[in-house]
Order: sequence, then C-alpha cells, then structure tokens
Amino acid sequence: MLKQGFEFEYWVQWQVPVCALIFIMPAVIALKYVNKGKRGEALRSFDLWNCCWRHLNPLWLLFYRAFAFVCLAWMLCQMVAIDGPFAFYFYTQWTFALVMIYFAMATVISAYGCWTSTKKPSSEDATTSDREEELEDDINLRNPDTQKEIHQRVGSWGYVMQAMYHTCAGASILTDLVFWCLLVPLEAGEQFELTLLMGCLHAMNIVFLIGDTALNTLPFTWFGFVYFVFWSSLYITFQWVVHLCGFMTWWPYPFLELNTPWAPLWYLGMALFHVPCFWIYTMLIKAKTSLLPILFPHVYARLN
Repeated sequence: MLKQGFEFEYWVQWQVPVCALIFIMPAVIALKYVNKGKRGEALRSFDLWNCCWRHLNPLWLLFYRAFAFVCLAWMLCQMVAIDGPFAFYFYTQWTFALVMIYFAMATVISAYGCWTSTKKPSSEDATTSDREEELEDDINLRNPDTQKEIHQRVGSWGYVMQAMYHTCAGASILTDLVFWCLLVPLEAGEQFELTLLMGCLHAMNIVFLIGDTALNTLPFTWFGFVYFVFWSSLYITFQWVVHLCGFMTWWPYPFLELNTPWAPLWYLGMALFHVPCFWIYTMLIKAKTSLLPILFPHVYARLN
C-alpha cells in the first residue's frame, strides 16, 4: 500500500521532469529517424537465413536457432514458474523474452528460406549474383523467381527480425554488464540470492546471440541503435506507469529510484551507457567480418 500523500509528494520532485526528459528525448529523436525510413544497409532476403560459411548448409543455422529458442523458452518458463508475472518487472526478463522471440521468428524464417531455396530452378531463368555464388555451395539460390518469392513473403517480417536482432544485441550486453559488474558486487546476498538459473538468464542470452552472429549473414549497422533506445525507453515508461498507478512502491533497480538528488545523474549515466553497449556488439561484428576472412579464407564467405 502507498503511504498517504506519497504519490503527490513523490512525483512533484524536481528530479522527475529532469529524468523524464533524459529518457523521452532520445526516444523522440529515434522515432524521427525511423519515420524518415532510414534503415541503413539494405536487407537481402537470403541474409535472413543463410550461413556465412562456405559448404555449411543453412539447415545448421536453422537447427541452431531452433535449439536456442527451446533452451531460452525453458529457462524463461522456469523463472516464471518461480516468480510468476512478477518476473517481468525486470529488464532482464524483458530482454530475455525478446531474445527468445527473435530466435522463434528466425527459426520460422530460416525454415521457410531453406524450404523455398530447394525448389528446382528453370534452366532458362537461372541467374545469380557474385554474392549468391559464394553462398550457394549447399543450396540452390540460382532462381530469381525463388528469391523474389522469399523476399515477398518475409520482406516486412525480415525487417522486424533485423530490428529485434539489433535490439537484443544491445539490450543483452547492457543487461549482463549491469548485472555482473554492478548488481552482483553491490547487492548479491543482501537484496537477492545468485542462483544457477539467474546466472544463466544473465549469460545465455548473449551467448546464443553471439553463436547466431557467428553463423548468419544479417547486416548489423549503427542505425539499429534507435531500436535499442526504443526498447529501454519502453521499459522505463512501463516502470513509471506501474509506480504512478500504485502497483509498486519500490524499484527493481536502485538506479531507477527518483527520490534522490542523484537520480538525474543515474538516468543520464545509464542513457549514455547504451552507446558503449551497442558499440561492443558492433566491434564483435567488425571482428567477424575483418578477422574471419583472414583466418579462414577458404571457408568463410566474405560479406559484401
């Protein structure tokens, strides 16, 4: 129960509008970029389900994504079974669920892409690009009608999948770094007990994503940062609404607490921390596209 007068006194503090601007303004700017339709690098249909390794059948990527989805779904179900709906008060479970949904969508799109690509092409219409020649060792990508059909079926969903990929990457890095570098050293044993399941929830998300990155050909650009910003802004909005409605009187993360003069600095610090988190995954992608062609020139298909 909220104490009498708590709601009014709490929400008229000077920190509240300042913190609101700190997370609302980036969301507004990100929305402006999305409305302009700037998606960054063009997304090709076979980027959604193909492997970046020569002679590696895309079915392996399909199996990996299905396996990741099953493992993530099992872990999330275990956490919900323990904490109930309360589990989703935390950013970790939000992000973990998003990663699970990404792998579910990626599995479906991979399955459809693999199935469609096996259709036998007509000899008179068989054409291919240099990029497709590098990736067609185990599957047939020579039929332009096949590629057109895949693009029509997964075009819009493909961009949703790519947006989720970018969001999951940044949010997973943020979640795991905050948990292992901030919450565990400061609050483990006092505010919560570190269990094996909790440890997996803050590790396997990024492990499975990096595994997917090592296999896929999805482009990863800085434009995807806007989706990451939306995701975090959505979570903070959820927390504020829950507190405004009186459903909770405590914050799941201490740095979200508004009843302190340090609140704006915490909010600003966490907002700025999004940049290095996304940068870390961008560097992983850069290492993949720069080092792997050198280390494995005969089996890695260079991404153009």
